[in-house]
Amino acid sequence: MSIAEDIKWMRHALMLADNAQAQGEVPVGAVLIQNGKIVGEGWNQSITLHDPSAHAEMMAIRNAGKTIKNYRLINTTLYVTLEPCSMCAGLLVHSRVERVVFGASDLKTGAGGSIMNLLDDERLNHQIEVTSGVLAEECGAVLSDFFRMRRAEKKRIKRQEKLTREH
Repeated sequence: MSIAEDIKWMRHALMLADNAQAQGEVPVGAVLIQNGKIVGEGWNQSITLHDPSAHAEMMAIRNAGKTIKNYRLINTTLYVTLEPCSMCAGLLVHSRVERVVFGASDLKTGAGGSIMNLLDDERLNHQIEVTSGVLAEECGAVLSDFFRMRRAEKKRIKRQEKLTREH
């Protein structure tokens, strides 16, 4: 894959992250590519679906499995705006994804090299090629802006509750 291809598909993942944000979810998007074509897409839906496993990667992988009618996703590349967590990294290994490209690193739960690297752990039966930092600033800004807005909204609600109690 070329850098231009990686950027193209990461931009698509960023567009999917907008779907998550529109639903009040943490804005993470993921797209799975096979032979230059989209076979699966997803975005965070844990809150909406009441499902802690409904991460963008999980949704994209589930979608791809149905699309190609196989639980093995051979010769695929996943583009995701945030480094996968350990749950998603395990899923990607079991799915036999060939390559993962992510934007922003996750210094708290990242399992693609930040705090651990399950994607390329030789003790496992499958290793995944990892490319990190594609559109990292843009991907990180989307997340930072979301959490900044969420903190401001929580402060506003607390202030409003305080004013209501005082009157």
